[in-house]
Amino acid sequence: QVHLVESGGGSVQVGGSLRLSCTASGYSASQYCLAWFRQAPGKEREGVGMIDFPGHIRYSRPVKGRFTISLDTSKTFVYLDMKNAELDDTAVYYCAAQQGLCSFLTPGVFSYWGQGTQVTVSS
Repeated sequence: QVHLVESGGGSVQVGGSLRLSCTASGYSASQYCLAWFRQAPGKEREGVGMIDFPGHIRYSRPVKGRFTISLDTSKTFVYLDMKNAELDDTAVYYCAAQQGLCSFLTPGVFSYWGQGTQVTVSS
C-alpha cells in the first residue's frame, strides 16, 4: 500500500511560483509512476504531469513549459514546481501513484492517492 502525503499548497499571485511536495512511502514493487492531478471547483479531476522511476516525464498541455515535475534519488519525494501561475491553476492538487511505468495520465489508471493540497492563484 503506497501512502502519499502532499504539502506546499497555498496562495500565489498571477505570475508567481510555488513548489508542491509529495512524500511517498510503502513501495512494494520495483517500478512506479508518480503523477500530479488537480481538481478545480465544479470541474473534473485532470492530469498535470507524471514521472516514473526511470525518469520518463510527461506534462499536460495547459502546464507544459510552466510546471516541472521531479523525483529525488531516493524516490521518496515528488515535486511539482509551478511557475508563471495563472488563475486557471487554482485547484486542489493531488499526488497519485501506480505500479509500473507511466502510461496514461488519467485518474482511473492510478490506484493510490494523497489527500490533496489547495493552491489558490489570485490577481
